[in-house]
Amino acid sequence: MSLAEQDGGAELTPDLAAHVAPLLARRIEGLAEHAPSELSFGNLRLFRHVHRWRYHGGAWPCISGIGYDGLRHAIPLFDVRAASQQELDALLERHGCLAPLCRREAEALETMAVRLECRRDDADYVYPAARIRAYAGRTLRKKAGLMAQLLAAHRVGAEPFAAHLREPAGEILDAWMRDKRKSAGEADEIPCREAIAAPREFGLDGFLYRADGAPAGFLLAEELQSGVWVVRFAKGLARFNGIAQYMFHHFASRADRRVDWLNFEHDLGLPNFRRTKLSYGPELLLPKWRALPRPVSTRRAGASALA
Repeated sequence: MSLAEQDGGAELTPDLAAHVAPLLARRIEGLAEHAPSELSFGNLRLFRHVHRWRYHGGAWPCISGIGYDGLRHAIPLFDVRAASQQELDALLERHGCLAPLCRREAEALETMAVRLECRRDDADYVYPAARIRAYAGRTLRKKAGLMAQLLAAHRVGAEPFAAHLREPAGEILDAWMRDKRKSAGEADEIPCREAIAAPREFGLDGFLYRADGAPAGFLLAEELQSGVWVVRFAKGLARFNGIAQYMFHHFASRADRRVDWLNFEHDLGLPNFRRTKLSYGPELLLPKWRALPRPVSTRRAGASALA
């Protein structure tokens, strides 16, 4: 069948990386810390089952699937600013919505007959790495205190993530699932196990942390833009209080790679995620837009979804 399985889309297999990854990179080129966290091939591959991603080729290639909120949408693999109204209408009719869009893309679509939405639940939490390195000021004083308590109580070390660390990382994930009272397959367990097994395949880099020689946590991140890292997985064990704060601080302080910004992704509208991510004092809540169908007759001249 092929050719994106004749409209139903094709499975997001590793062989598509050579074609899809450059198209995604082109969309976020030059955005630095304003690049949406979702837009990497490795990330889409990891969560392909969660979102039921399907690749569609042709003149206006995209990846379609289901969002965390259950809505159909497609991730454009092209410059939406180059599409005509007719082409946008066809894409929206077929996929329901185009997302996530960055500001420059949303601004260009304001003149088109589409409805633009920007939802708080979709926003990425972005932090200057210097802020995580220092943990200074009233907002982050508690983070510094927790890390100090950990270091006072335990001998903590970090190892660059490599193949021989897959087993202890798996043990950490097992214990983390128990700590969080999660059943098998819940949370992000399945993508996380896949990432542990082959981090380089998904563009991930990071460390495994030990406390008094015992596996205590791991952090895997992806460099989305130069010096801009998205933290994809960070799992620390509850019995080592302060390990999460230490892992973020250590990664932000690493000397072997440039780290200017950390992106902790979105909070999915979950109150506990929101509280935790806000507690680190983000510099930026990165907005992302959705383009949805809107009849020309309902447009209001001068109305803006970007205000």
